[in-house]
Amino acid sequence: MGAALSGLLLSAALAGLLLGPWLADMLRAGLARENYRGRPVAFPAGAPVVACSLVALAPLAVLDDRADLDLLDPELRRWIVYVIGVALLGLLDDALGRGAAADTPRGWRGHARAVLGGGFSTGAIKAAGALALAAYAVSGRGREGLDYVGDLALLLLATNLFNLLDLRPGRVEKAFALLLAGLCLGAWTAEPLELLGLFVGPALVVAAFTLRERAMLGDTGSNLIGALAGISLLVTLGETGRWVALALVAALTVYGEFRSISRTIERVPPLRWIDSLGRVR
Repeated sequence: MGAALSGLLLSAALAGLLLGPWLADMLRAGLARENYRGRPVAFPAGAPVVACSLVALAPLAVLDDRADLDLLDPELRRWIVYVIGVALLGLLDDALGRGAAADTPRGWRGHARAVLGGGFSTGAIKAAGALALAAYAVSGRGREGLDYVGDLALLLLATNLFNLLDLRPGRVEKAFALLLAGLCLGAWTAEPLELLGLFVGPALVVAAFTLRERAMLGDTGSNLIGALAGISLLVTLGETGRWVALALVAALTVYGEFRSISRTIERVPPLRWIDSLGRVR
C-alpha cells in the first residue's frame, strides 16, 4: 500500500511547499477576486492545485514505467483525462466568465437561457465539455444500458454539485474529505486514495489557504474536486450504492438550483458548525 499511496504523499508534500508562495505571487500579480466578505484573495487557486499534481506526476510516471515500481494505479490513465479536462473547463470559466456580475448566467437554467437567447455562456461550454469527457471516461468499463447512463449521470452531477457548494471558504474541501472518509471507512478500502491520491493531496492541502481567506478555488478547483468525488463514488460503491448516491446527488443538485444551500446550512446547527470549522471569524 505504501507504493500505491506514493502519489498522495508526494503531491501533498509538494503542495505544502509550493502552494503558499504560488498563491502569494498570484495575489501580487493581480490574479485575485473578492470573496463573499469583499476581501481580495488569490484566484483561481485551483490552477496551482492542478500544477502541484502534475509536478508530482513527472517523477512518478517515469519511475512507474522505467523502474517498474507500481507507483500509479493503471486505471488512473482512464480517469486523469476527466479530472484534468474538467479542471481546464473550469479555468476557461474562471478566465472568460463574467465573475459576479449581476447578468452572469447562474446554474443550468441560467446558462440554458443565455444560449437560447443567443448569448455566450462559458458555463454552457463547460457543461458540454464535461459531458464529452465523462462519456469518454466511463466507456469501456462493461457497463450497459441504464447502468452506463447511471454512471455517466453520477459522475457529471457530482462534479456539478461540488461547484454549487463552492460559496464559502473551505466548504468544498471539507465536503470532499468527509465523503472520502465515509467511502474508505464504509467499504474498508483505500482505493480512492490509491487511484486518485495524486490529486487528492493538493486538493486537501489547499484548504489551509482557502479557510484563512488567502485563496479562492474558483471553478477550476471546485470542478477538480467534484470530479475526484464522482470518480471515488464510482470506483468504491457497488451497484445499489451507486444508484442511491445518484438519487442523493441529483436531489441536492435540484435543491441547489432552486434554493440557497448556504442559507440551509446556516439554519441547521450541526451543518453550520462543520461549515464554519477552521474558518476565519
